[in-house]
Amino acid sequence: MDVESSRGAAGARKKSWRSELVLAYQSLGVVYGEVATSPLYVFKSAFAGGDIEHSEGNEEIYGVLSLVFWSLTLITLLKYVLIVLRADDDGEGGTFALYSLICRRVRAALIPGGGGGGELTERRDGAGRAPASSVRAALEQRRGLQWLLLLLALLGTSMVIGDGVLTPALSVFSAVSGLKLSMVDEHHQYVLLPVTCVILVGLFALQHFGTHRVGFLFAPVVCLWLLSISIIGVYNIIHWNPHVYKALSPHYMYIFLKKTEVGGWMSLGGILLCVTGSEAMYADLGHFSQSSIKIAFTLMVYPALILAYMGQAAYISRHHNFENKYHIGFYVSVPEKIRWPVLGIAVLAAVVGSQAVITGTFSVIKQCCSLNCFPRVKIVHTSSTVHGQIYIPEINWILMILCLAVTIGFRDTKHLANAQGLAVITVMLVTTCLMSIVIILCWNKNIVFALCFLLFFGTIEAIYFSASLVKFHKGAWLPITLSFIFMTVMCVWHYGSTKKYEFDVQNKVSISWLLNLGPTLGIVRVRGIGLIHTELMSGIPAIFSHFVTNLPAFHQVLVFLCIKSVPVPHIQPEERFLVGRVGLKQYRLYRVIVRYGYRDVQKDAMEFEKDLMSSIAEFIRSTSGDSDQQGCLDCADSPYEQLSYISKGLPFQEEDGELDGSTESSGHKEINLNTLSSKSKRVRFVLPENAQIDSEVRGELQELTEAREAGMSFIMGRSYMKAKSGSSLIKRIVINFIYEFLTRNSRGPAFAANAPHVSTLEVGMVCQV
Repeated sequence: MDVESSRGAAGARKKSWRSELVLAYQSLGVVYGEVATSPLYVFKSAFAGGDIEHSEGNEEIYGVLSLVFWSLTLITLLKYVLIVLRADDDGEGGTFALYSLICRRVRAALIPGGGGGGELTERRDGAGRAPASSVRAALEQRRGLQWLLLLLALLGTSMVIGDGVLTPALSVFSAVSGLKLSMVDEHHQYVLLPVTCVILVGLFALQHFGTHRVGFLFAPVVCLWLLSISIIGVYNIIHWNPHVYKALSPHYMYIFLKKTEVGGWMSLGGILLCVTGSEAMYADLGHFSQSSIKIAFTLMVYPALILAYMGQAAYISRHHNFENKYHIGFYVSVPEKIRWPVLGIAVLAAVVGSQAVITGTFSVIKQCCSLNCFPRVKIVHTSSTVHGQIYIPEINWILMILCLAVTIGFRDTKHLANAQGLAVITVMLVTTCLMSIVIILCWNKNIVFALCFLLFFGTIEAIYFSASLVKFHKGAWLPITLSFIFMTVMCVWHYGSTKKYEFDVQNKVSISWLLNLGPTLGIVRVRGIGLIHTELMSGIPAIFSHFVTNLPAFHQVLVFLCIKSVPVPHIQPEERFLVGRVGLKQYRLYRVIVRYGYRDVQKDAMEFEKDLMSSIAEFIRSTSGDSDQQGCLDCADSPYEQLSYISKGLPFQEEDGELDGSTESSGHKEINLNTLSSKSKRVRFVLPENAQIDSEVRGELQELTEAREAGMSFIMGRSYMKAKSGSSLIKRIVINFIYEFLTRNSRGPAFAANAPHVSTLEVGMVCQV
C-alpha cells in the first residue's frame, strides 16, 4: 500500500469532534451500563462477607475506598482505556480480537482449513509476519503452545458467557434490594426474589426485538443514573465528611491491610467488582471508536464513579450503628426523600447494564461459531444497519434459565458477587497474558515492555484472583463450573471439526482422477448447476466421488463451493470471492472460495446465488485467452495458485430485466445469451462496452446461462463421525457421543440454512477418525 493511499484512508476514517462526542454519548448506554451500576454492590460485597468489620476508627471504610479508587485508576483507566484499547483488530476488540492478531502474525491458528487469514492480511495492509523472534518461533513450531493460546482465548470466552449469566442476576437483585430499607424483614424476603425474577424474565423475553428498538433509551438512562450518583455523592461528601478525599491516598490501603490481614485480603473478592465492565469497553470497540470510548469514560463515567464511592464512604464513616451488615451499601447513603426515585432509576440502569452484557455474550458466541469453536446456532440480525446487533434464541433461553436458577439458588448478593468476581478477574488475567504477547509480536516492542506489562498488571490481578478463588465454597465455584462446561463444549466441537477436516483432506480425490474420465466425467451430464459444498480449498471432496459412484449422473456445470471464516473481523467485498477452474475448460468444473470475517453477515440464498454467478461469469470473461487458466492439476500445496480474485462480478439480468450488480447499464452493451424460448427464466449477462469476446468464451457463458436457467441444486455432505476401532476410551466418548450429540442438536452451516430446501440434496458418509 503506497503512502498516499494510506494517508487518504486515514483521512477518510478521521471523524470530527462533533461525531466523536455523539458516539461517546451513545457508548454510555451500550458500554458502560455494567460498570456504572457497580456502586450498587461493591461496598456491600466487601463488608457483607464477614471478612472485615466497620469500626469506629474508619480504617476499613477508608481502606476499601482507597482500593476502589486505585483499582479503577490502574486497571480500568490505565490498562484498558490507555493501553488495551489500542490493540484493535481492524476496529474490533475482545479476547478473540487479541487471539486473531497473534495468529495472523505468527501463523499459530488451529482453525480447520486455515481460511487464508494470513495471506489476506498481507494482501490487504502489507503487515506481513512479525519480525523474527524467539517468541514467534516458539509459537509457530510448538503445537502445544498453539493449543495453550487457543485454550486461553476459550477460557476468556467461557468466562464472558458466565458473566452473561451472573451480571443480570447480581445487577437486578442489587437494584431491587433497596426495597429492604422500606419494608420490614418479614415482608421483603417474600418480595425481592419474585420481583427480581419477573424483571429478569422480562429482560430476556424482550431480547428478540433487538437493542436498536429501545437503544434510544439506554444512553439517557445511564446519563441520568451517573448524574444521580454524582449529585448524591457530592451531597454526602459535603454534608457528612468533607475530608474523605484523604482516603484516596495509597497509604490507607497499607493501613487497611495491616489491620485486617487475612480478612482484608479475602474482602478483595468483593472490592474487585468496582472494575466489572472494564472488559466490555474493549469488547464493544467494534460499535464505537477508541476516542469516543475514552472521552466517555474519562469525562463522565470515571468522575461519577469516584464521587459515588467517596459519597458512600463519607456517609458510612459517620454512621457505625447499622442494624445489619447487609445495610452497608449504596441505598443506605441515599437520602430517604429521594430513595424511591433513585430505586427506579437503579432498576432501569441495571436492566441497561444487563442488556449490554447479554448482547456482548451473543457477539462472542457468534465469533466462536465463525471460527469453528462453538456448535452452530441460529443467529438473527436485529438491525439492518448495525452488524453487531444480533439475537441468538437458543443462547438467550439458556442464559435466562441459568440466570433464574442462580438467582433462586443463591437468594443473596454475597454469593452472586463472589461468583461474578472470579469470572471478571479471570477474563482480565487472560487479556493481560494475550496483550503481553501482542506487545511483542504485533507492536514489535522489546520483550522488556511486555514483561513489565505482564508483571505489573498480572500481579495486581493475581492478588484479586487469589482472593476470589479462596471463596470457592461461597459461590465462586459457579463460574468455574460454567466455564468448565462451556470450555468442554467448545473444545470438543473444535476437536471434532478439526478431525473431520483432516478426514476430508486425507480422503479427497486427486484431480488426475477427473482427467482420466474425460469431458463427460464418465457420467451423464444433465442440465443445471450443481453446487457442491465442501470444506476443502483444493482437490475433489470424497462426497462427489461417493455420489457419482452410486448415481452416475450430474449437472452440466459443477461448482465446488468452499465457504471459509477467517480470523479477521471483516472481508472487503472485492476480496470475498476467489474463482478458478478444476480440470480443463471443457469439463465446466469451477472452484469458488468465499471468505467471511468473524463479524461479517452472510447474505441470503438469492443474493448469494447472484453474486456467485456474477463472479464465475466475470472469471470466464477475464481469463479469456489465458492459456494458463486450464485448471489446477495439483493444488494441494498451493490452494490460491490457480484462483483469481473477483473484485466485481459480471452483472446480469434475470426474468424481469432488472440489473443485478453494481455497474450501471449505461456504460455496457447487452449480450443476449438465451437461445431457448421455453426457459422459465431468461438470463442476459451485461458486458463492458467494447469488450472483445471470442467464440469459446461466448459458448462457455452461454452454457453457464442455460445451466442457470435450468436451475441450481445444492449438494451438501452429511458426515457421521465415528472413532476408529482401537481408539482410546476418551476419544470414543468425545467423538461417538459428545460430538455426535452436539452435531445432531446444532444448526447446519449458514449456507445450508439459507439454501432452498426443495433444491437441496444431502449426501451422507461415515467418517472414521
